[in-house]
Amino acid sequence: MPGTPDLSGPRTIIAFDFGRRRIGAAVGQSVTASASPLGVIANRESGADHDRIEALIDEWRPALLVVGIPAHADGSESEMQALVRAFIGELERYGLPVESVDERYTSIEAGQVLKDARAAGTRGRISKEAIDGAAAVLIAERYLTGRGGARDARNP
Repeated sequence: MPGTPDLSGPRTIIAFDFGRRRIGAAVGQSVTASASPLGVIANRESGADHDRIEALIDEWRPALLVVGIPAHADGSESEMQALVRAFIGELERYGLPVESVDERYTSIEAGQVLKDARAAGTRGRISKEAIDGAAAVLIAERYLTGRGGARDARNP
C-alpha cells in the first residue's frame, strides 16, 4: 500500500563476491542502502574459510546473506554458477536466509571505481583483494536498492 511505512526496521546484510581463490565480502545496511568492504575470504581447494565467515557473521549479526550470481552478458548460465550454488549451499549452515543478485560486470565496475579513486588521488595501489571487496560492495548495494533482481538463492 503506497505511503505505508516499512516496519521491518533497519537490516544488516553481508554480501559475497565468490571467486575460485578469493571471496570478496561486504557489509551493508538498509537505512542508507550503502555498504562497506570487509576484505576477502580465502577460498582454496579445500573450500572457503568458514572460520572467517563465521567471525564476520558473529561480528555484524546480519539478517541475511547475499551472494552474487554470475551470468554471461546475454543472461545465460556461466560455468561459475555451479560453484556459486555449492557455496550458497555451504552458507546455509549459518541458519540465515540466503538471497542472490545478478552480479554481471561487478568486478569490472569495481575496478573502474577504484581506478577513478586512484586518479583522483584518494586511493593508492589497487590490489585484486580490493577489487573483490569493492565488487562485494556493489552486490550489497544492488540488493539493498533492488537493482539486482534479488531472489531466494536456493531457487535462482
